[in-house]
Amino acid sequence: MKLGLIAGNGRFPFLLLDAARAGGLEVVVAAIKEETDPEMNRRAEADSGVTVHWLSLGELSRLIETFQNEGVAKAVMAGQVKHKQIFSSIRPDWRLAKLLLNLRTRSTDALLGAVAKVLADEGIELISSTTFLEPLLAEEGVLTSRAPDADECLNIEYGLGVAQALAAFDIGQTVVVAAQACVAVEAMEGTDATIERAGRLMGSLNELAEVAESADVADEAAPIAESAPLAAAKLASEPPPEKSLLARRLTVVKVAKPNQDMRFDVPVIGISTVETMIRAGASCLSIEAARTLLFDRDALLKRASEAGIAIVAARR
Repeated sequence: MKLGLIAGNGRFPFLLLDAARAGGLEVVVAAIKEETDPEMNRRAEADSGVTVHWLSLGELSRLIETFQNEGVAKAVMAGQVKHKQIFSSIRPDWRLAKLLLNLRTRSTDALLGAVAKVLADEGIELISSTTFLEPLLAEEGVLTSRAPDADECLNIEYGLGVAQALAAFDIGQTVVVAAQACVAVEAMEGTDATIERAGRLMGSLNELAEVAESADVADEAAPIAESAPLAAAKLASEPPPEKSLLARRLTVVKVAKPNQDMRFDVPVIGISTVETMIRAGASCLSIEAARTLLFDRDALLKRASEAGIAIVAARR
């Protein structure tokens, strides 16, 4: 049997390729020029059971013809295709243009669902992207060396409500929360970019808070300075008694869609997500058990634990 692999960016396509080859399948890769890592060519050169065809993002007809010519009856999507690519400089062929014109909305589910239907009409069944990667799905429970603390649990509870509402509209799947307030929500930019944006925003807010707190301390010290310069200097040098709400840590909440189609856009967490959280000052990550893929699981959880980040997976 030959498996068709529609490969986006990141490591997901390579992990799925390895799993399919380990299962004895030949793999025909439809590599997207705008997204797929060129390493895919080297994989094909090293393995006679792998064939690679490079296509542009808008070439739906060529994708179908490629799979039909190769005798592919089942295919899988793996790897992200940045949402903004859909609205950039790609030139859709006649088949994709017709599909786009008939869509009532341009959401991920609507677009990929329509592509899946076109493939099915042409005798190519799109199957779940987790078919060969079940062991990589997050299990329920605390996955790191520490559990979320009380403040992080409150952030998770609040963030879940926001994230689930967001995902229900197929806008994004990630929200970033601090002190039970929403700092950033995901749209087309993806999870890591959302976390980075939250980190920049929180950093600027913390700077403003520090300036305000310093001004408050200076105001308190002014009357004392007239009679006790040394006491005033001591008061001005001391930190404020309470930490500003704006200086709280960030909590990241990532969910699957209410009716998640496991054929595409499955939530994925990789070590790059943890590194992004570290840079942004995020201390906790909440994901969905059995519906989130963990790439490089051991390295990811080790790095998170070393950085003091709590990761928890729950069934919802």
